[in-house]
Amino acid sequence: MTFDSDSINKTRQRKDRWSRYVVTGFGGLVLLTLVILISHLISQALPLAYIPSLEPIATYRMAPGEKILSTGDVLNGQPLLVKKADCRISLQLLSDNELVSHHDYIRPCEYQLTTRSVMGENFIVDISPNGQVRILPVRAMGVEVRENQREMNFDTTQNPLLSTMAFALPKSMWEQRHQWDIALSTHWIVVAIKRENRFFVRWVNRKKPTQIIDKVYDEVDSLILLPGSESVIVVKGSNLYSNRLKEGAAALSPVATNVLANTGLVTLFPLAKDRTFFLSEGQTSSVTRWVLTQRSPGLAFKATYQINLRKGESVSDIAEHASMNLVAILTDKQRILLVNRVSGDVVKTLGVNSAATNLIWYGNKLYGRSETSLSVWDGKNLSGITTWSSLFKPQHYEGYDTAETVWQTTSATDFQEAKFSLTPLLIGSIKASLLALVIAIPVAIGAAVYTAYFAKSKLRNIVKPAIELLEAIPSVLIGFIAAIWLSPKAEQFLFSFAFFLIVIPFILIGIAVIQRPFAERLPKQFRHGAELFFAVSGVFVLGYVSVEFAPQLIFNSLGIDGFALLAAESSSPVGKTTIVVALALGVAISPSIYSLAEDAINGVPNELKHASFALGATRLQTLLHVVLHVALPGIVAAIMLGFGRAFGETMIVLMVTGNTPISSWGLIEGLRALTANLAIELPEADVSSAHYQILFFTACILFVFTFLVNTVAEVLRQRIRSKA
Repeated sequence: MTFDSDSINKTRQRKDRWSRYVVTGFGGLVLLTLVILISHLISQALPLAYIPSLEPIATYRMAPGEKILSTGDVLNGQPLLVKKADCRISLQLLSDNELVSHHDYIRPCEYQLTTRSVMGENFIVDISPNGQVRILPVRAMGVEVRENQREMNFDTTQNPLLSTMAFALPKSMWEQRHQWDIALSTHWIVVAIKRENRFFVRWVNRKKPTQIIDKVYDEVDSLILLPGSESVIVVKGSNLYSNRLKEGAAALSPVATNVLANTGLVTLFPLAKDRTFFLSEGQTSSVTRWVLTQRSPGLAFKATYQINLRKGESVSDIAEHASMNLVAILTDKQRILLVNRVSGDVVKTLGVNSAATNLIWYGNKLYGRSETSLSVWDGKNLSGITTWSSLFKPQHYEGYDTAETVWQTTSATDFQEAKFSLTPLLIGSIKASLLALVIAIPVAIGAAVYTAYFAKSKLRNIVKPAIELLEAIPSVLIGFIAAIWLSPKAEQFLFSFAFFLIVIPFILIGIAVIQRPFAERLPKQFRHGAELFFAVSGVFVLGYVSVEFAPQLIFNSLGIDGFALLAAESSSPVGKTTIVVALALGVAISPSIYSLAEDAINGVPNELKHASFALGATRLQTLLHVVLHVALPGIVAAIMLGFGRAFGETMIVLMVTGNTPISSWGLIEGLRALTANLAIELPEADVSSAHYQILFFTACILFVFTFLVNTVAEVLRQRIRSKA
């Protein structure tokens, strides 16, 4: 008998031991999964905190008599354009780490030959003595080697903008020119010819070469051509003016006054699309950013921020990155400043051992050229150009009249400002979550108080599981119902809901007064719980009246059209406003809040209630001063958990809202939540891009916030349990 008992005990101990091992192992796997998840989130967002830098790769020098005009991405097979002493332009490619001439563009020395770059594309500009202009895209020039003879091959089938463009200038103006300039954009070619103090400007449409617009500017010192923004900057005396393509030459809008009065010299550096330029003021050793803004008369340039340089230092060139909010500023003191183009924060300053006077970005490589040398740097951790101010503070973006917080990351082309402000997303998440609590707390806590304190056990055992079962409804189903049924009825429903909220307290008080006399006339077995029947019936009747009759009665009595007034006050569709989202979210989180709050109220010891009754307190006094006081930590924990769920909800805010990132606390405005933004944009973000890393940073914000809320809520729950 003893032997059998020992054997059974050993078997049980062995099973218990293995059970502990299995449970501990799976628990460890859960913790390991959590650690891996957190580590992955942090690792993907961490590059935003790195400091960008430039590492020198190579330096190439030209042969005597050669002058660099412009450069392509030499390391990736694009040519370097070099002007030789015999007036030809040589296209040089990198071969065995040396620049070798693979093609020469030959014209007589009487021709004017130069090059221009438009958003990373190089063009050869060829103007004959008679003013015939030919513009050849370098990328359309293939090189075929046949029997050791180099031939030019034009392939323009894929992109018509890569074809040769030709037009004529007035022969009289061209022959008597003092100086000239040409600029290109994706849509326009503009040529300026100066004769004494008069400028002749010709605009040519690249897509419709027959569309030509001529302008003449008199008594003007100089012009800066900005075809990307269809404008010209006019220097006249000590002032700068802008003139739009669609305006007459006499319509000059002031840009900056007296900028030449003290310094005597300014240099203008336009960015690729000509909607932003940097103005370097000589003796002040500073550079100012100007952006094209929307104003009442039309578009105009406006100063935003200023970057101060060292005393006596001036800017040589400014280059912008194609896909990041990064500009590199080269100074005459052999320094390169890496600057966030939106906020103006100087993130890194680098000293370079190079004689470069011009910069251009190709991918993450920065090319710096002088007339006789070419230097290449490799950009590291360039997404670190993102700063706190660019993420959370209002910034002055292109096209905006004032500084605003905007989230707008997608664009159809490169060299576009990315708007990475997280403020609209945070406002959207917080606004929807708080309003959802306003809707859910009265419903959930009221139901919890009734079932845990007033209802009999038999009724409680029916009502509580029924309400908790609602928590099992998928949020996508709630979002679907709200999007299909609630949003189309939003206009009428919002007024009905407002009427319902105002009137419901009076209806419930009236029901509480009259229900007892009616309940006493019912059979004894139906008396208990009759208050629930009367209250629910009153709520449904009021809801029906609120939806079907109340809005029209109110509008007719006031003589207004409330629906039109509501639509006029909101810039978002009424069916996509915060109130509609909050209604759906409130329904989704109410069962969670109810379940936890009901457990907290029901867990209050009966001894405390009986002691209160023994001291002569009524049931209502006992509820207010004893039960709710003791259960308060649990109720607060339930509310915090509900807030955490609402903040982290994805499908409802994704399906119900218009997903418009608006920095507004208005309840009849649209919103975009952090979670919905992740679901929308993460599948389309380029891996390792700044956009991708910022999305992971928002995921870290979500994780930290929900972790803190849930941790505090759980601590409060444990506290109430220990006291119970």
